[in-house]
Amino acid sequence: GNSTSVKVACYVLISVGAFSMLMGFLGCLGAIYEVRCLLGLYFTCLLLILLAQIVAGALIYFQKDVLNQEMSKVVTKVLDDYPGNNSTTEQAWDFIQRSMECCGWSGRVDWSGNMVIVNSSQLLFPCSCQNEGCAASVESWILTNLGVVLGVCLAVALVELLGMILSVCLCRNLQAEDYTKVPKY
Repeated sequence: GNSTSVKVACYVLISVGAFSMLMGFLGCLGAIYEVRCLLGLYFTCLLLILLAQIVAGALIYFQKDVLNQEMSKVVTKVLDDYPGNNSTTEQAWDFIQRSMECCGWSGRVDWSGNMVIVNSSQLLFPCSCQNEGCAASVESWILTNLGVVLGVCLAVALVELLGMILSVCLCRNLQAEDYTKVPKY
């Protein structure tokens, strides 16, 4: 919807992806044409990305409460604006509730801001709404799959380190051009 936090996160991810593509292109050019400057730039960008990933991981770990509050705001807005017309956002939220067997973020009470449900005399919740809130289910899923998430993060970091090592090795092994043999006019 209109959540500023989600939009900012999307723009950041798009920007990082575009920057990574540009950086990979410059690294390839540096390796193909043996340009030390581009290889050094590639190394520096990889180092910056690795440091940014470490900082992001630390922020997420140490700011769990802020992240949870922000998620709660986003989900509450989604639930309040849920008219039941089968939009993409509604389908995604229904999928989460159905697959994790949960209801709302904290519980059924989260649906109390939805005017369609409040105005109905029978408290009509979506068919996907079950059991407790989804916050506990999402946290449980993350803890269950923590090994996979950390494994993927470690693999990405190792690939980045390998790229950094190879760029430095290639840069060091490039032969310096001997300009003394160039004829002078």
